[in-house]
Order: sequence, then C-alpha cells, then structure tokens
Amino acid sequence: MWLIHTRSLELKYFVGDNIPPYAILYHTWGDEEVTFQDWQDLEKASQKKGFAKIQSACAQALGDRLSYIWVDTNCIDKSSSAELSEAINSMFAWYSDSQICYVYLADVEDLQKFLSSFCGSRWFTRGWTLQELLAPRAIRFLAQNWKPIEWQGYACDTVMNPWERSHKSRQRLILRLLAHRTGIELKAILYSESVMSSSIVERMSWMKGRETTREEDLSYCLLGIFDINMPLLYGEGSKAFMRLQEEIIKQSTDQSLFAW
Repeated sequence: MWLIHTRSLELKYFVGDNIPPYAILYHTWGDEEVTFQDWQDLEKASQKKGFAKIQSACAQALGDRLSYIWVDTNCIDKSSSAELSEAINSMFAWYSDSQICYVYLADVEDLQKFLSSFCGSRWFTRGWTLQELLAPRAIRFLAQNWKPIEWQGYACDTVMNPWERSHKSRQRLILRLLAHRTGIELKAILYSESVMSSSIVERMSWMKGRETTREEDLSYCLLGIFDINMPLLYGEGSKAFMRLQEEIIKQSTDQSLFAW
C-alpha cells in the first residue's frame, strides 16, 4: 500500500502490520489529476491542478496528527495491472482501516445554500463513492474552500464512531440527510456490519443513479460491498457484472439476486 508522507510528500510503500495510521482523501476526479508516475518528480507534479488538492488534504491530515494519507489518483501505479487489481480488491478494507476519510466536495461552494448544493454534489452520483460512504469509521465533509461543511449553525465536519454519531444532534442532521439523498438506511451508513447483512438486492439498489466512466467499473466498485475478490478484465464490458453475479452466488444463499 502506497501512502504519502504528509510533511515531506514522499510516497512510501507499506505492507501488512507495518502500515501506519493514515487518512484517506475522497474526491471526484477533475482536470490534471496527479498520477503515481507524476509524483516521482514533485516539481513537475506541482504544475498540475490536482497537486494543490493533495497538498490541502495533507494539511488536513497533519491537523489531525496523521503522518500519512492515501489518495487514489497517485497512490496506485495504474501502469501495473497487478497493482491496480490488488488496490481495487483491497479498497473497501483500506477505507475501513483508515483513521478518518476526508470527503472533498469541490462543487459545494455556497454554504448558505448547503442543503441544495450538498445534495446536488457530483460525489453522490459516482459509483466508486458508494463504498467511500459505507466503509470508513469516520468521515469529514469539506467544501470547496476546504472548510468543514456547516448547516443551520451545526458543524457537520466529522461523523464519529456509531455511538457518538447517534447521540450528537449535529451528526444526526448530516446522517439523516445522507440517508435521504442516497436511499440507504441509516444502520448501513452507521455500521459496516449492516452492509454485509443487507440483502443482495438491497445492496444492488444502492447503485441507483450512480455511474462510472468505464462500464466494467459499475461492477468492480461493488467488490468490497459484497466482500468479493476477482480479477479485473478491462474490456470485458457487461461480462464483468455476470462474473460478479457468479461470485456472489458461490458464497451466498440469498435468492434476491435473481430479482435484480
């Protein structure tokens, strides 16, 4: 697992029990994102628009006393099919193991109109962001200016652990909004074990209204949500979903899959 050192910005590789505490940046991709290869030359990488976003994410992590952060754009060597496959199959676990996840909403600018701008964010329409919502133990929503999002005087900055979440009014506000916008029951948002205990057809329904750039990713982004590991075969198109169904059938007696 590649991680960025939040002070030096150096990429470092960790395995197994040697992985240090880390944060994760969630974002939707924009123009001039910085790749793994770009990051080998920081001076050159700094010329791309996406560099500032990673710098700001590192500053957030430093503020939380975390020395490392994971960012999907430049912590995966996508030129290696083996590394890409490992990363996608491990992503749900990586999210679950992180200390905190920062959801950067680049299209949420006017906090006075938080309700409409938050619910209208592109983050809610992307396939890969579904597991970003369900897997982590803590989430902080950040607006375009990297300030924690507020609503009606409540700072909706951090969704804490389940017990704290359910007993703090400011967290309840954001949780109800998330459930309404996504159509996902609160228990699944609050407790990762509820994700795995939800029926297959219910988990499939959470993808409604979401899209991915590549057809295969509509299936690949669900691997962690169904606790499935399978090789990635870009170019297979709709066959990816057939393979996903086959893997689900192998390990589940839930017949609701056939209703999808």
